[in-house]
Amino acid sequence: MAKLVGVAGSLRKGSYNRALLRAAQGLVPEGSELAIATIDRIPLYDGDREAAEGIPPAAVALKDAFAAADGILLVTPEYNNGIPGVFKNAIDWASRPASDIGRVFGGKPVAVVGASPGGFGTILAQNDWLPVLRTLGTRPWHGGRLMVAQAGRVFDADGNIADAGILDRLRQFVAGFAAFVDSGRPGS
Repeated sequence: MAKLVGVAGSLRKGSYNRALLRAAQGLVPEGSELAIATIDRIPLYDGDREAAEGIPPAAVALKDAFAAADGILLVTPEYNNGIPGVFKNAIDWASRPASDIGRVFGGKPVAVVGASPGGFGTILAQNDWLPVLRTLGTRPWHGGRLMVAQAGRVFDADGNIADAGILDRLRQFVAGFAAFVDSGRPGS
């Protein structure tokens, strides 16, 4: 059973990426689970603040969720052809202190998906995550890619996926990632 945690890289309540993550949670294969973590309330990284106050509680919660999971699903928007600052900031906090990177990220399977109102989906943001994931020592899953383009046409007014083809692709993506995570667990 793969114990996954997913996090969307947007603070907007009506975010397509939050909706994509909720849809993924509902499509996890039987025997696996996908918990949803949040980047809400994580302040901007400031080394002086870290030295004076330690890691903020919201960042500690994200770190602990990552550390407890068998695999991580990053659901990334794409802002100005790259990674959203708030999302990268949350991962930066989760990597603090540097001595804790191995516990939180070391060897952890990670998959990246995303949705965008634009025509190219989140291809550039997904590519930008790769050096970050490599630096953190994760084990990125390259068995599938899902970049939801024209998200305004894919999701209905309630944030549900209204496109059967995208829903099927998401189901296959989540199943493939869960199988990848399971295949690398001890005793698999």
